[in-house]
Amino acid sequence: MKTLLLTASLAALVAVGPVQAAGDAAAGKTKSAVCAGCHGMDGNSTNPVWPKLAQQHASYLAKELADFKSGARQDPIMAGQAAALNPQDMADLAAYFSSQTVSPGQADPAQVALGESIFKAGNAASGVSACAACHGPTGAGNPQAKFPRLAGQHAPYVVKQLKSFRSGQRSNDAGKMMRNVAAKMTDAEIDAVAQYVQGLH
Repeated sequence: MKTLLLTASLAALVAVGPVQAAGDAAAGKTKSAVCAGCHGMDGNSTNPVWPKLAQQHASYLAKELADFKSGARQDPIMAGQAAALNPQDMADLAAYFSSQTVSPGQADPAQVALGESIFKAGNAASGVSACAACHGPTGAGNPQAKFPRLAGQHAPYVVKQLKSFRSGQRSNDAGKMMRNVAAKMTDAEIDAVAQYVQGLH
């Protein structure tokens, strides 16, 4: 746990990096029309395999858009969408979606106990770190470190991302933090923690 917290602290310092352009939420709303088809007009997607962007930290959204554009994060649809965006576009979109309110989700009651245990305490036996160490006890995330808000996020999307980190298919996490955590998680733990965060609000 101490190692994870030290790594998180160092990653936070590195993540702050250069100052990003200030985003204009009103301009972002206009630019978001193309995003609405998948993510919803207010950033609350109806398809659970597409992430909710509403209330996500602007710093994280801008980083992910830049990673899609650079290829640091791979997704054929998002690569195409991000290709034409400049840093100001990314900042504007991030400002708009971060200003929206995420719609609450519901967790599967059968998976809450395991999900809460993994989220809050991890699994000492297998070396899985607690999600709350970086994402906060309520899943609110850490905007300074660009650790995303998880509360209310679709469970199927969370499952897909954790499995992508576990396989190494997704590798845009600072210091391999998420890859190292997900590599030790079982499918049952991934499913349970995804359900748990979906119900957080």
